[in-house]
Amino acid sequence: MFAPPKTGLAVVAVASLLMTACAVSPSSESTEPVVETYACGQLDLTVMMDPAHPLINLQYLDKGLLLKPSDTGATGVYLAPGDPSTRLVREEGRARLTIRGQEYPECLPPGAVALPFTAQGSTPAWRARAQDDTLVLHPPYETDQTLQLPVALAHADRHGREFVAQADGVRARLTVAGQLCQDPVTGGQFPNQVRLTVNGEGYDGCGGDPQRLFRGTEWVVEDLAGAGIIDRSRLTLQFLADDRIAGRASCNRYQGQYQLSDSGALTVSGLGSTRMACAPALMQQEARFLELLGQVTRARIGQDGSLRLSTDTGATMTAFQSDHDMP
Repeated sequence: MFAPPKTGLAVVAVASLLMTACAVSPSSESTEPVVETYACGQLDLTVMMDPAHPLINLQYLDKGLLLKPSDTGATGVYLAPGDPSTRLVREEGRARLTIRGQEYPECLPPGAVALPFTAQGSTPAWRARAQDDTLVLHPPYETDQTLQLPVALAHADRHGREFVAQADGVRARLTVAGQLCQDPVTGGQFPNQVRLTVNGEGYDGCGGDPQRLFRGTEWVVEDLAGAGIIDRSRLTLQFLADDRIAGRASCNRYQGQYQLSDSGALTVSGLGSTRMACAPALMQQEARFLELLGQVTRARIGQDGSLRLSTDTGATMTAFQSDHDMP
């Protein structure tokens, strides 16, 4: 993530209500509120639960949602009253979030990684995949060789994870940190920095799903090919589930498909939009935006947390994360 989780008066108020409820609860068991924090791609999520009450409170950006346990009795499933398309599913220390039908990337607590977890290095080349109880390793200098080693989680904290695997004279350690990583050869970006150690020799690399860098937020365009944007107009992008992209193009809403590679190559296709008419200047900006979006060939995250999309001709657009107007 590129900005600290936001807290506001809504969170404080809910926390106060929860603590008040705990103070008057007649239960002899602990009724302290439980607070869990997650990263759902680029969305910071706080889940607040009061053991004395069935409802849970979700806080994200400047919004709050109250969910109730599923009527089916399914463990860890919570739904918005009257809206089954909004739900949270909690299981084994992580969660799945859907808001009004929009699915977010897997919600991970601080330091956790999505499994299976894939990592790779370029100098020298190597690949590793941690899945279930096995580490599938293509060792440095021997990437045509495949080793399958029993793996165990040796350490876990809010900063990352450490996996250890050993068999047949090979001891491997995969250390993962939750920091933006860029491959020095391909330029591709990943959500995790990785260190692989094989029999005492260490190798740096990157890991995780690159989509987690782009999904879970609304990106608001602030510069379009060096020309800025019209005052009070709005150009946005959202990278959604099933490789869909959507947003506002100034006047109309648009949608399409995208493909993102491990090297950072991005292609956008099948763009279509609604047919509203606006002022000529807005329509011209919209046409230029959709034209450039269809020509994009690369995506990267800047040091300032911005999203930078570029074309083969050198045209670029720059966007930053929105703090509102999401579902």
